[in-house]
Amino acid sequence: MVNILGCTFARGGSKGVPGKNIRMLCGQPLIGYAINAARASRFLPRQIVSTDSPEIAAVARSFGAEVPFLRPAYLATDTVPERLAWRHAITTMEELEGTRVDVLVSVPPTCPLRDPSDIDRCVEMLLESDADIVVTATEAACNPYFSMISFDDSGLARLAVAPEGLVTRRQDAPAVYDLTAVAYAARRDSVLRLDSIFHGRVKAVIIPRERAVDIDSQLDFDLAELLLQRRAAVDSGTVRLRRAA
Repeated sequence: MVNILGCTFARGGSKGVPGKNIRMLCGQPLIGYAINAARASRFLPRQIVSTDSPEIAAVARSFGAEVPFLRPAYLATDTVPERLAWRHAITTMEELEGTRVDVLVSVPPTCPLRDPSDIDRCVEMLLESDADIVVTATEAACNPYFSMISFDDSGLARLAVAPEGLVTRRQDAPAVYDLTAVAYAARRDSVLRLDSIFHGRVKAVIIPRERAVDIDSQLDFDLAELLLQRRAAVDSGTVRLRRAA
């Protein structure tokens, strides 16, 4: 049986949106959306939270997550790659519980519009393939072969990536995708061994853009709030229609 560790990584500091991880969003702390989605996944029997903040830990426990340790401060700065926190979670849980973690599933707190099925698809793809990690991605809003530019030394603009041949329509440019923080599923050994996601075999689950909003700024927060309110309005309208029928 594969031992899957579900974890949400939520440090206390946030520069773009202060207090982001426990800031209220449509009546619920942001981290609550990640915990609820993880607990609804078919593959995560439990969800732990790795944080350096006792306040975040208390909120996480109120949503049913476990906080078996507090992350060391040196792993909670904005300059430390989160991959090191992944390693710390794996090795710490193995030491605490005396069992080997086979797969780490990270469900970041910053994508509140994800669906539990998005998490499940990542785990399924990992278990059914030889991938070291499965990431989530969404169709890019801009395309470096068509609508993204860079500047040369003289200040003239040019396409960020020159396509092979003439591309006059975005649809004809090579497809590109934005990485999202909806979910990650990674094999233990790849997390402990590799220093970059892309040093290993990587597969991706494509997520609809409306479920992939990643909160990194106030604008992102405002957009997520709008989309959640719209979703709630649609859901309540559906309920009323069913009752009327």
